[in-house]
This record gives sequence, structure tokens and C-alpha cells, in this order.
Amino acid sequence: MIRYLLNKLGYAVLTLFGVITVIFFLFNILPGDPAKMMLGQNEDSEQIAIIKKKYGFDQPLIKQYGYYLNDLSPLSIHVSEGYTSLATNKYSAQSLFTIGGTTVALKKPYLRESFQKSGKSVGQIISETLPNTFVLAFAAIIIALLLGIVLGVFSALYKDTWVDKLIQVLSTLGMSVPSFFSAIIFAWLFGYVLHKYTNLEMTGNLYELDDFGEKIELKLKNLILPAVVLGIRPLAVVIQLMRNSLLEVFNQDYIRTARAKGLSEFQIIKNHAIKNAMNPVVTAISGWFASMLAGAVFVEYIFNWNGLGKEIVDALNNLDLPVIMGSVIIIATMFVMINILVDLIYGWLDPKIRIS
Repeated sequence: MIRYLLNKLGYAVLTLFGVITVIFFLFNILPGDPAKMMLGQNEDSEQIAIIKKKYGFDQPLIKQYGYYLNDLSPLSIHVSEGYTSLATNKYSAQSLFTIGGTTVALKKPYLRESFQKSGKSVGQIISETLPNTFVLAFAAIIIALLLGIVLGVFSALYKDTWVDKLIQVLSTLGMSVPSFFSAIIFAWLFGYVLHKYTNLEMTGNLYELDDFGEKIELKLKNLILPAVVLGIRPLAVVIQLMRNSLLEVFNQDYIRTARAKGLSEFQIIKNHAIKNAMNPVVTAISGWFASMLAGAVFVEYIFNWNGLGKEIVDALNNLDLPVIMGSVIIIATMFVMINILVDLIYGWLDPKIRIS
């Protein structure tokens, strides 16, 4: 078990290293001066020189890459003077040991500061918006999982009937329609045309000021439309996987034995079929959950949901490179961690799999 986890963590570190490398060089070969982006309209030659020296923009690209890795690494190296000094006040670090003028320190990964939001770190921006995206993605997955399992079971039980065909048509339609188009349709139809019946808004956040502007209130109803829209595509996948997996399980000997013992169809499905049919569903859901953290970009933007996706769109519009890079790294990290967790769950669900 421990060896398995260590191997997975090793692959995770290599994967994240590759992501960081690609992201850094991709965004640093783009035209434009990062120092000028940070200063905006207030730029002058002296300030630009100060910013370049502070953040290492005046150094060769490969050296800047080393600085960036040093900022991201929990175990970082600092010298007595220059960009990597502990006295730069970029972050707090706990010194472990010092050799000569070089100190090895332990710290939180530092994603640098936003170019457009002066004095605000990327980590702070992500910590403010990621929970909202996580809530949205989790709600969407729950909707997709619950409805998908139920509809998948009905589709399998009524194979080749009009019920099965209708469910298949709806799931295919849900898979083929882009999320941003679904978001526009749902926002217009349920948030505008049918507003007096649904009491739902076209846009909104999880927390909003009350009508008097005095206190912040939890607005769960604003979660409904974006969660449903975001859950449509994984819902279609869950339906298909659950149907096909359940049909395969129904042909197994132990199901025939359960029927021969006189168990009801409900008992057979609940006690025997569901768990064994869930393996491909769990695998698919894990991938969808991680990808939805990135795929929520358009849905959040259309519904004006204050999440990481909307923040990424705003950062792209403003060329706020540290926010974009930091967001991609965080999403990649979560994707890797979720996949490791799902591997463990998959091994628990399938008795034939043994983690060595």
C-alpha cells in the first residue's frame, strides 16, 4: 500500500513538474513586458527597472524559470542578497539550515502577485474564488451522479423500449450541446422567461448582500442553474456507462442465482448489481469532477458566478499572467490528487484489484 502511494506521488510530482514547465515557457514567450503590465498606466523607466529587478524579469529566461520553481517549491533555496533573499518580503519562510550565504527554507508554495490587483497575491485570489468553483462542481457532480444512476438503471431495465430510447436520445443531446450554449439557454429560459414561476435569477453568486446592503446572505438558489448546466454533460456519460455496465452485470451467474432464490428485482439491483456496475461510473466521475474545475470557466462567466473560472476569464482579458499560471497549476494539482484518490476507491470497489 505504502509503495503504491509513493509510486503515485512520484508520478504526480513529475506530472506537475511538466505542467509547470510548459505553462511557464508558454506564457513567458508571449509578446509584452510583464513589468509594464504590472504598472499599467503608471509606468516610467525607473519603476520598470525596480519591478524587473524585484521579480527577476531582467534575468535570462532560464534563470527566471529557476526563480519560479524556487517560489513554487515548499523546500526553497535563498541567498543573502538578490531576488531569492528571505528579506524580499514576498513570503514568510522557516529557515532549516544555512551553509555559507545560502539558506534552505521551508515555506508555502508562492504563486506570486497579480499584475492587475496591486499588492494581492495569486494565492489569496485563488483562495477566495476556488471554494465557490468547488461547490459548483460538487453540486453538478451530485446531480449528474444521482440522476445518471437512476436513469441508467431504468434504461437498462427497459432495454430497447421507448423508455430506453428516450433516455438515450436525451443523453446524446446532453453530450453534444456545448456547456456555454446550454448556460445561455437555461439562464434566458429559467432566469428570465419563467422567472416569476422559478424565482431564479439569470446571474448571481453563492453569497450576496441583502436588499439593504447590510449583511451577506447565503443564496443557494443561485447555485441551481449553473450546477444543472455544468452537470448535463457528465450526466449523459453516467447514464450511458451505468446502462451498459448494468446490462453486463445482469448476465453474470450470481445475478441468475439471486433471481432463482426468489429475490425481487429491486433487491437484486440494490444488493448485488449496483456496486459491481459502479466501477466505470466512479472512474468517469473522477475525471469529470477534476475537469469541471477547469470546464466551469464559461458557465461561471455567463452566470456571473464568482469562482475560479470567471477569475481566469478576467485574467485572460487583462493579461494577468500570474493569475492564469497559478490557476492552471492549482487545477492540475487537484486533478492529479483526485485521480490518486479514485484509484484507491476503484480498488475498493473491485475485489479483483489488489494494491500491492
